[in-house]
Amino acid sequence: MRMAQSWALLVAVVGILTYFSFNQKKSANEKQYNVLNATYDYIIVGAGSAGCVLANRLSEDLLSTVLIVEAGGSEEENENMHIPALPGLLQNTKTDWAYKTVPQKKACMALKDQKSAWPRGKVLGGSSSINYMHYIRGSRHDFDGWAKEGCQGWSYKDVLPYFIKSEDIQVPSLKNSDYHGVGGPLTVSDGASTSLVDGVYRRGMEELGYQAVDCNGESQTGFCFCQETVKSGERWSTAKAFLRPAMNRPNLHVSTNSYVTKILIENKKAVGISFIRDNVKHVVKAKKEVIISGGAVNSPQLLMLSGIGPKEHLSSMKIPLVADLPVGNNLEDHLMIMMVFMDNSSAAFNPSTWSFLQYQLFRSGPFSKVHLEGDAFLQDDARAPPYLQFTFYSIQVPPFMLDPMAEMVNLDPKIAKGTYDFYKRISEEVGGSFFVENILLHPKSRGTIRLQSTDPFDQPLIDPNYLDHPDDIKDLLKGINATLRLANTTAFRAVGASPSDPYEEYFPPCNSLSFPSDEYWICRIRHYTYHFDHPTSTCRMGNNDDVTAVVDPQLRVKGVKNLRVVDASVMRHVTSGNTNAPTIMIAEKAADLIREIDSVKDVRNKVEHL
Repeated sequence: MRMAQSWALLVAVVGILTYFSFNQKKSANEKQYNVLNATYDYIIVGAGSAGCVLANRLSEDLLSTVLIVEAGGSEEENENMHIPALPGLLQNTKTDWAYKTVPQKKACMALKDQKSAWPRGKVLGGSSSINYMHYIRGSRHDFDGWAKEGCQGWSYKDVLPYFIKSEDIQVPSLKNSDYHGVGGPLTVSDGASTSLVDGVYRRGMEELGYQAVDCNGESQTGFCFCQETVKSGERWSTAKAFLRPAMNRPNLHVSTNSYVTKILIENKKAVGISFIRDNVKHVVKAKKEVIISGGAVNSPQLLMLSGIGPKEHLSSMKIPLVADLPVGNNLEDHLMIMMVFMDNSSAAFNPSTWSFLQYQLFRSGPFSKVHLEGDAFLQDDARAPPYLQFTFYSIQVPPFMLDPMAEMVNLDPKIAKGTYDFYKRISEEVGGSFFVENILLHPKSRGTIRLQSTDPFDQPLIDPNYLDHPDDIKDLLKGINATLRLANTTAFRAVGASPSDPYEEYFPPCNSLSFPSDEYWICRIRHYTYHFDHPTSTCRMGNNDDVTAVVDPQLRVKGVKNLRVVDASVMRHVTSGNTNAPTIMIAEKAADLIREIDSVKDVRNKVEHL
C-alpha cells in the first residue's frame, strides 16, 4: 500500500513538473516552415537517426538548399523524451509508429495474436528519440564482412573515421583513446549507475574468463561498461545533436507532421516528393537528389509505393513498375530473451518521488541514467563477429507497472495475472531484481516488408520470420547456458542470484517442463521472443552485379538516378550490437559521398594503424 501511494505521488509530481517544464520549452528553437520553396537541391525524407545527420552535413554547404520532411512532430512536445530512465513511456504514444508484425509461425507464441510489437520513432530524431540510448558501434568483423561481400569503401578502416568524427566522448578513461573522438556533436557518456555493474556483472564475467574491454575499441569480445548518448542528464538524440544546431541556417528548412506518400520519378530519375501536411497535398521538387531516410520499415514501404520493388509484388498491387529490385527482402533483426535474477542488495533502479525531484531540479540522480549498465559479447571464432550479446539492465519492476510493460511487448493478457503475482512475490520476499538480456546478434532467419495496400497510410506487412532457421535456436541455447553459468558465479551468488532464478518466472506453458532442460528453454524461446528494435537490411547495399542489393556502395538506388537510401535499411547485415551508432556513421559517410568531399582525411591518417 505504501509503495502504491509513493507511486501515485510520483505520477502527480511528474505531471506537475512536466506541465511547467513543457510550457517553458515549447517555443524554444522551434522553426516550422509553413511556406516551403517549390524546389530544393536536396530533399531528405525522414528526420530520424540518419536524416538529422544528413540535414546538418548537407546544409554546411550554404550554397545548397536542403529540405528535411518528417511525418512526426517535435521532440520537445513530450517531456518524458528527454529523461534517460523513461524510454518505456514513449512506446504506444504519438511519437511511436507502434507497428505490429504479422503473426509469427515459429516464435512469439505467448504474445497477443503471436504478433511482435515494433516501436519506431515518429518524431524529430526518429528512433534515436525513443530508444534506450545504447552506443555500440559493432564489430570490426561486421564491416570487413560487408567489404568482402562487395561493399567497397565500407571496411572497418573505412568507417572508423566517421564514428570518430561524430563523437564527443565524455567517459574519462576513454578520452585519450585513438578509437574515440572529442568535440563532435554526439555526446557519449558513462552509463554506470549502480554498484551492480562492477561488483556483480563485471566480476561475474571475469570469473567466466572475460576481461573488461572497450566494446567500441580494439576488440568487442569481453565485458564492457555501457556507453550511452546522454548529455548533462538528458537524452542526446540526433535531433538535439545534429538537427537543432543547424536549424537556423537559411538554407535548411524543416517540415514536421508531413507524411510523404510518393517519390516523384520521371524517366527513371527522382525529381521530387509529394506529401500531406494539415490535410493538404504538397509537391516539392529536387534539383540534385531525393534521399530516403525512413528506416528499415518506412524506406522500403515508400520505395514500393513509388514503383521500386519486387516486380511480382508491385504487379499484385497494380503499381506501375519503375525498377525491379529486392526492396523489403533480407530483413534482419536482433532477438532477445530476458532473464530475471534476484538481488538482495536492492541496488537496481527503483523510481521514487524524491529521485524524480532531484532529476527535475538538477538533471542528476537515477533518472539521469538509462540503467543498461553493461554488455558482454560472446565469440566462438576470433576471426568472426560475436554471436551473442548480454545486456545487463539494472531496474526493478514494481508489480503495478506490469500492465504498461505487457502492452509494450504485446504480451497475451491471459498471462499478465501470473506475471503480476511473480513480481509481487519478488518485491515482498527478496526486495530486488535485475535483468540479463540475451540478444541473438546474427540470426540466419530472414524476413520481409511488404505493402498491405496502395494506401500510404496503411501500415506495411512486417514479417521478420523469427526463428525460422534452426541455427537461431541453437545459438540462443548457447547464450542461455552461458547465462546460467554466469548466474552460478560467486559474484552473482553474493547478491542472492542463482541459476534457478529464471525457472521461478511465470512462463506458461513452459513451467510444466523440467528445468534446465533444452525442452524447457526451447519452449520459452518459442513463446517469449522479443524484438530488440534493430531491424536492418531491407534496402541492402551491394555491388552492381549483386541481385540481392537495392543500392550500390554509394547508396544510390540501382536503376534510378538522383535517388539514394541512407539509413539502417542499407546495412549489408545487421551489426553486432545496437544499431543507432552505425546508422549515424552511415549518414556521416553518405554526406561525404553526396558532397564528393573527404571530411575525415585527417582522422583517417591518425587511425591508419588501428
